[in-house]
Amino acid sequence: MSMHSFRFLQLIFPCRRCFSTQNSVFRSLLDYSGNDPVALIATQLSNCATVRELNQVYAHVLTTHFLISNPAPFNWNNIVRSYTRLEAPRNALRILVFMLRNGVLPDCYTLPIALKAVCQTFDVNLGKQLHSIAIKIGLQCNEYCETGFLSLYLKAGEFGGARMVFDENPDPKLGSWNAVIGGLSQAGLARDAISVFLNMRRRGFMPDGVTMVSVMSACGNIGDLNLALQLHKCVFQAEAGARTDILMLNSLIDMYGKCGRMDLAYKVFAMMEEQNVSSWTSMIVGACVHGGAVQEGRFYFDMMKNVYGITPQLQHYGCMVDLLGRAGLLEDARRIVEEMPMKPNSVVWGCLMGACEKYGNVDMAEWVAKHLQELEPGNDGVYVVLSNIYANRGLWKEVERIRSVMKQGRLAKVPAYSLATNSN
Repeated sequence: MSMHSFRFLQLIFPCRRCFSTQNSVFRSLLDYSGNDPVALIATQLSNCATVRELNQVYAHVLTTHFLISNPAPFNWNNIVRSYTRLEAPRNALRILVFMLRNGVLPDCYTLPIALKAVCQTFDVNLGKQLHSIAIKIGLQCNEYCETGFLSLYLKAGEFGGARMVFDENPDPKLGSWNAVIGGLSQAGLARDAISVFLNMRRRGFMPDGVTMVSVMSACGNIGDLNLALQLHKCVFQAEAGARTDILMLNSLIDMYGKCGRMDLAYKVFAMMEEQNVSSWTSMIVGACVHGGAVQEGRFYFDMMKNVYGITPQLQHYGCMVDLLGRAGLLEDARRIVEEMPMKPNSVVWGCLMGACEKYGNVDMAEWVAKHLQELEPGNDGVYVVLSNIYANRGLWKEVERIRSVMKQGRLAKVPAYSLATNSN
């Protein structure tokens, strides 16, 4: 047994009892006989629901020398894919290294899987090493490998590397265009994403659902209604699977909402055969982006609960707190927070604190500060805002008190308290 195998077994089975064949996974493996072991291992790997189960299957693979007698990349890929699927990227990458050390070259399926693991670890340097391997074995322009490298570089903010990968391929496929458009849109470079989309169309490519979701997100971020109307036409031309169809429609709702056309957003919403939670979120958020649409926001929020029986989630309550707070309805916003069936997070409290600062509500700001300090004792941002609120109201003694506490670095020790204020 190799040193890698021994150390791995020591890691996942620290005692003999843990290595017992009473485990259901091992029992099914060891009782199996007479059929294709490759198919059996592949099935067992795909059935693993936890890393612990996967470790046990991999331990069997090691102890039976399965990968030595079956060294095809397919078998290695299945193991790497399984660890990546269960979000154990370090384990996945260890298997990849073990594969290379055993003289097995990766194929066009290995690298995209490994790149997903690299993205989970945000290890760009390792991604660059995989890029070098791809170049050496001639896979750098493979559609799936290229898409993986583009996604990695764009997520890491290395736009030069992404541009190099894209420009080196004289005939990029739709997946590569999608990776670039999606990466730029997610990075906040909306106009660049739209520019690439227009270039793609000029090159004769028809968008699919993935393309449209990304480019509509970019359009919403710049609020270009004319472009939004043109993109809506492209939606009908785009190929959409069962998964991307509802994503496209939700993206349309979100885009129109951000462009200030809630009437058009509602038309899309009403024509949907089935709305999911994201559909409702897009409608409520679109009311929030253009503050003042309080009645619309309340309408969709109440309809979601009372008409369609969909339980609002934390983000929906957060949207309502933000909407009411921006409109100056701080008591209504407070009531939402107090009646939430789950604990508010720092985002919800932050929305309410921002409204307190905007409208100079000292009493409620102190109440919010108390809860924020309990939630994040080491975060002094809330005290900065509270100090600004006091200053705007001319409460200089309270300002001095807050600043003194901050200077002494005693924020984590300050109990929840309410400072005396006056109404002048």
